[in-house]
Amino acid sequence: MSLRIIDAAIETEQADQLHEARLLILLRSVTKGGNGSVEGITKLAKIDFLLRYPLYFQRLVNRLNADRKRKIAVPINDFETDTVESKMIRFRYGPWDPRYRRWIGILVAKGLADTYLQGKTVHVKLTQRGVEIANSLTEADDFRDLSARSELVAKTVGSYSGTRLKDTIYEVVPELTGMTWGEEIEP
Repeated sequence: MSLRIIDAAIETEQADQLHEARLLILLRSVTKGGNGSVEGITKLAKIDFLLRYPLYFQRLVNRLNADRKRKIAVPINDFETDTVESKMIRFRYGPWDPRYRRWIGILVAKGLADTYLQGKTVHVKLTQRGVEIANSLTEADDFRDLSARSELVAKTVGSYSGTRLKDTIYEVVPELTGMTWGEEIEP
């Protein structure tokens, strides 16, 4: 792999805009078109893990397919079979990226998302402007595959509680449980 390709990959990984776009699309899917909220940043991170790591999402779907007559297939591009758009780390409660609070803060500052506390849980929801931007992103060719997978993630696990989601991820990706906190998760 050339140095230019490596530099471009690093630059893309560090670009907040890519992550903001992905989170807008995911929030739109998980909150049923932007009309609800995600209960907790950690739950958002777990759902995003399945979006960012499609091979692990495929494992989860394969497990669910065993109990279903109608099989679900995860749309995965060839380049996603051995790489991920951005790395996550092993955290106490599951996969995590230390930049979530930053990205959510940026979305709030741009007027695309709102957050509120309910008890001790931070809820994240799209604003009307955030819904509009997310809708246009889902129609863009560059985000079509991500949008389709986001919808499938939402349909498959969007209603799960954070704990059920964590337990399910650990069941289908057991190698996570043996990782040290802070260790980078491989595709």
